[in-house]
Amino acid sequence: MSRSASIERNTSETKIKLSIDLDGNGNGNIHTGIGFFDHMLNAFARHGFFDLDVEVEGDLYVDCHHTIEDVGIVLGEAIKQAVGDKKGIKRYGSFMLPMDETLMLCAIDLSGRPYFVMDCDFTVDRVGEFDTEMVREFFYAVSYGSMMNLHLKKLHGENNHHMIEAAFKAFAKALDEATSMDPRITDVLSTKGAL
Repeated sequence: MSRSASIERNTSETKIKLSIDLDGNGNGNIHTGIGFFDHMLNAFARHGFFDLDVEVEGDLYVDCHHTIEDVGIVLGEAIKQAVGDKKGIKRYGSFMLPMDETLMLCAIDLSGRPYFVMDCDFTVDRVGEFDTEMVREFFYAVSYGSMMNLHLKKLHGENNHHMIEAAFKAFAKALDEATSMDPRITDVLSTKGAL
């Protein structure tokens, strides 16, 4: 059973082609036009063992907002499509990721009910050409596009690069766990019988 998805989304602000394989090897082929964002998405693919291809033409002459947010929307939709009917998956995933002085917690529920909570303050406006306020916008878009409950919490951290990278990596590890199959789960993991 293939657990992959490919989505194209074209607007007046961005043109995006994205594909993901949840059962990949961690290969990333990422071109968003924002170097730091490419680095984060490659880290997400590598540490989640997802194969991820992203090609974006965005209105970067305006700023990075539309590109990052729209990639979040499309990535969320692709995750939802790739997961499919959710039969046999663990549904929940969490990971506490250390990166030097930073400690980041991510918890996920692939519940079909989107909700996003983030507790992480940044002390600079930008890392490279990536506006730090876009971390929240990206993960919000992912959570609603995929219909997942997503929590991110910084337990400790001072370096903004480390905090953002830890968030992407912790998300990758938590999503890998939530989408992994468990032979004990023969239907969906819910007392309601549906997710």
